[in-house]
Amino acid sequence: MSRLPFYLIVGFLLLAGIATSIHRHIQFEIPWVPGEQRQVWEIEAVITFNAQNGPVQVDLALPANQAGYRVLTENTASSGYGLSYSADELGRQAQWTIREAAGSQQLYYSVQMLVAPDARAPNQPPPGLATPTPWESPYETAADQLIERAWARSANNATFARELILDINGERQGENARLLLTQENPSALIVRLLNQAGVQAREVSGLMLEDARRRQSLSSWIQVFDEPGEQWAIFNPTTGERGRPENLLLWETGGRAVLEVEGGTNSQVSFSMLTHNQPASAAVRNHRSQDTLLNFSIHSLPLEEQALFQTILLIPIGALVVVLLRVFIGVKTSGTFMPVLIALAFIQTTLLTGLIGFLLIVAVGLVIRNYLSYLNLLLVARVSAVIITVIAIIAAFTVLAYRMGLSAGLTVTFFPMIILAWTIERMSILWEEEGPKEVLIQGGGSLLTAVLAYLAMNNPWIRHITFNFLGVQLILMAFILLLGNYTGYRLLELRRFKPITEDEKPS
Repeated sequence: MSRLPFYLIVGFLLLAGIATSIHRHIQFEIPWVPGEQRQVWEIEAVITFNAQNGPVQVDLALPANQAGYRVLTENTASSGYGLSYSADELGRQAQWTIREAAGSQQLYYSVQMLVAPDARAPNQPPPGLATPTPWESPYETAADQLIERAWARSANNATFARELILDINGERQGENARLLLTQENPSALIVRLLNQAGVQAREVSGLMLEDARRRQSLSSWIQVFDEPGEQWAIFNPTTGERGRPENLLLWETGGRAVLEVEGGTNSQVSFSMLTHNQPASAAVRNHRSQDTLLNFSIHSLPLEEQALFQTILLIPIGALVVVLLRVFIGVKTSGTFMPVLIALAFIQTTLLTGLIGFLLIVAVGLVIRNYLSYLNLLLVARVSAVIITVIAIIAAFTVLAYRMGLSAGLTVTFFPMIILAWTIERMSILWEEEGPKEVLIQGGGSLLTAVLAYLAMNNPWIRHITFNFLGVQLILMAFILLLGNYTGYRLLELRRFKPITEDEKPS
């Protein structure tokens, strides 16, 4: 029979597991190792205004994922107000509404921004050119002269914007620029002249991030669509310098107002910010904005289920250890995967406490099971009696440990009682049929396998990888399938050939 389909399945599992794991690492910046720290900025926006004894509607532009930053979580505090979020091609907004409000009002919005060097802003198509508002004389002549002068000294849209900014705000500022600045603020004037010249541009608002700063305001920046590069170029409207500073967070990029208040006066928004580091795994748990099929992860579940699956996902690691020890080395165990369950109990109890508890429970259970064998009970009744006995032993050890002040002894309740009962039953039958030597061999093999499985499953790196990269389960499946195809000698079986090698030695 051809083995090609088998190897195709194994190859597919390996490629799928590796591909999905690499995708999660690159696309969602999930680290390969635990303990990696990420910088997070916590920013709070405070909106203040005076309500006019009537309905109020407040619209605030919100930051979005962008180059270098990604939104983790966001919260609001607005007692009595209705709240909704919206998003369109111009960006994101939060809207507060209330039927009636009077006097001084305060609304709060807070956001956590993850510093993510590999993050990219979503593609934004360039807006269509707005119909230029005609200038009145003599402003029209001044605007034409500014455009012509800057155009002559430029080579493309980006250099044209730079020259125009220097003519308006730089040392080259002339009478034409000063005249037009009486009609518009510098940033708005630059955008208007760029649009008038057929260059797609917009005014955006950004926040300079500085640790432990309070009552900060947004600053204006100019974005110009650079046709040769097919991308947006950002300029400082004061100096003409191109490029975004590392600590600049773009808050509003659609060219619309940051804050709009209907039904209130004297509105303003101020910002406070603080930075801190947190584990990368926590940042991943907080991140919800890009949950897709390829970002399929346990992190989308409630925390209680996450904790459960963090343990369940370790079972394939223990299964791989059992397969290696039984198929390649030939270690005998009492039950095929009983050591994996014992290893799970060791994770809860710690290794030393678990070993002592396991040995005590099994030893006492074997003594009692030996007495039950003289009663000639049916199998079901005998196993049921052993289960009740195991429960009684665990309860007695727990109470005794509590009375003696040994808190570690309380964790023996994590042992799987049914598995312990069957282990005692099988060891007792093995004792009667094969003798104590075989019991020691299988019991020792089970403990050795459980300890090795515990060491593998309790490794911080393995726990991190199995929990954050579900593709690892496919890789483990592929390896186990390959190991299951092995039909050679086990290492412990090679002892049978030792007499042959001794006979072949020269005398």
